Amino acid sequence: MYIPPRFLVTDDAVIDAFLRAHGFATLVTAGPAGLLATHLPVELGRAPDGARLLQGHVSRANPQWREFEPGREALLVFLGPHAYISPTWYDHPNVPTWNYQALHAYGAVRLLTRTDDLVPPLRALAEHYEPPHNPPPRFDLDRMPPDLRAAELAGIVAFELRVARVEAAFKLSQNRHAADAARIARELEARGDDASRAIARAMTGARQNS
Repeated sequence: MYIPPRFLVTDDAVIDAFLRAHGFATLVTAGPAGLLATHLPVELGRAPDGARLLQGHVSRANPQWREFEPGREALLVFLGPHAYISPTWYDHPNVPTWNYQALHAYGAVRLLTRTDDLVPPLRALAEHYEPPHNPPPRFDLDRMPPDLRAAELAGIVAFELRVARVEAAFKLSQNRHAADAARIARELEARGDDASRAIARAMTGARQNS
């Protein structure tokens, strides 16, 4: 991914927080069948040596999992909030642009074929979105009827991508002077949609932390 230096993010804590907050990703592989992509949720974990592990699953009917060969690199693309930026918000003539947060994670993928390996990431995924402290009703993987659970597990293929490198780009008007950036953030807040407001908050946070 092309990233101008001023938009590059390398802080591990920021990267991990982004991965946890935007866990619906696009898995891209290249193999004999050509390029394949699947949109799916993944969970961030850690290997014993500290490496990032991104775990997810696909339908067994999805041919992409057959592309997961040892040593072959795959890509997970994560997209955060994004918003159109009007040139009318500057104090000088300019062109339209887009503010966004995006992250690419590259690494080798391995299949999780044992039930003991498959269930923990599925439980982590479910508890991310329906935490155990939530009041009932909530989904609990361990309380599924055994026959339904067995049938559903048989219908998926789980995988784990060990992250070898990360590319993170947060384009948040860092190339604009403070007055323009503040005006852009105000206009985004006034627009009112969730994505615009999220970008406005991210812009404010980036300025405060710079």
